[in-house]
Amino acid sequence: MKFASNCLLGVLLVCAASLIQAEELKDQKKAEKWVSLFDGKSLKGWIPKIRNHQLGDNFGNTFRVEDGLLTVSYDGYDKFDNRFGHLFHEKVFSHYRLRLEYRFVGKQVPGGPGWALRNSGIMVHGQDPGTMTKDQDFPISIEVQLLGGNGNAKRATGNLCTPGTNVEIDGKLHTRHCLDSKSKTYHGEQWVTAEVVVRGSEVIKHLINGQEVLSYKKPQLDTRDAMAKKLADKNGILLDKGSISLQSESHPVQFRKIEILELSGK
Repeated sequence: MKFASNCLLGVLLVCAASLIQAEELKDQKKAEKWVSLFDGKSLKGWIPKIRNHQLGDNFGNTFRVEDGLLTVSYDGYDKFDNRFGHLFHEKVFSHYRLRLEYRFVGKQVPGGPGWALRNSGIMVHGQDPGTMTKDQDFPISIEVQLLGGNGNAKRATGNLCTPGTNVEIDGKLHTRHCLDSKSKTYHGEQWVTAEVVVRGSEVIKHLINGQEVLSYKKPQLDTRDAMAKKLADKNGILLDKGSISLQSESHPVQFRKIEILELSGK
């Protein structure tokens, strides 16, 4: 009888602990102050920079809002002509969680490179778009690469690419341009949730549909790149803050629920 009582007490204690943990998690979520970066109606707070065009020139109405979605479209293009573009948010961020949903739609614009099929990205710790040259294709930044499946082969998303940058993985400097994540492949036009956790120059994590798929440390400028060296000479090599931008790389893509949660810098 005493044994049964002890078992019952143990079960009650476990249940009580679980309830407390659930309430703490609920309170934590209530305290989180996520802020929307996209109002669903306009590009307010965002500015385009498209290769071979001046900052603010939204060539071909590439970036637009359609049916409440931030849409990257190429119906104003005869051919892509290497017009890589980025839509920059007006603010600079350092410690934060950025979360959005994306999907690839339609067909790639004629002239788009093969590797850019169903390809886009979130650029973080990026350079000020005002410092980009007119013919610069990508901002110096850390790219959370977003890829859609081609209907057949395995193709991870939430990958890392490093235009003018490097990172450290397992204590070693990683200098390859791109590194695949361990995510699943997402074919078709389904919505996928991408999240990036950025803690200054300490660590960056990629999450896809709530699952961590990649992590690395010490994002830094690659001084082998002329523009990156110029930025390093001015601000130092480690990247602890920067711009956030969304890519246009020749395949139509849509974004929604773009929101940010700023974190303590400690």
